[in-house]
Amino acid sequence: MNLYLIGYRGSGKSTVAPLVAQALSASGPLWETVDADDAVEEIAGTSIFEIFSKFGEAKFRELESKVVESLSVENQLVVSLGGGAPVIEVNRRRIRATGKSIWLRAEAELLWERISVDHRSQQQRPNLTSSGGLDEVIQLLEDRNPIYAQCADFIVDIGRQRPQEIAGQIVEWALSNAAQSGW
Repeated sequence: MNLYLIGYRGSGKSTVAPLVAQALSASGPLWETVDADDAVEEIAGTSIFEIFSKFGEAKFRELESKVVESLSVENQLVVSLGGGAPVIEVNRRRIRATGKSIWLRAEAELLWERISVDHRSQQQRPNLTSSGGLDEVIQLLEDRNPIYAQCADFIVDIGRQRPQEIAGQIVEWALSNAAQSGW
């Protein structure tokens, strides 16, 4: 059983995942954290920005799906997925078959605010639409939110919560769910 954190870029998946893994490990067997975007860069040998600029989004999604496939055979991982990973049907099937998904949900304005001050994100992640900026976030959320909702076993509205508070909600839900369903 794995836990997959889903949601738009800037929702805090990469920050929250290690906190969740640490808390779950404290109450039982060891959980590890994997950032799927980092894994894509590792297998590609280059940055996400370079993958997009040299090969396009289709190649990135192909590599991302390979990462999801490789992680889905692992166990006790807290995986921070890229915002677009659940858009691909085969990824959704693998995630559903091998774990539980937690959607870190946020409003477009908050996500844009976070993305705009995250220099690493700006350097590594290209615009996915011609509009860019807040308009892009709004547009992509319109497309992705129904998919995130379909995938989510649990939803955390992140608002202005601290990462520790978000992780606490996830851990509480996961431990309760594990006790009830025996996973």
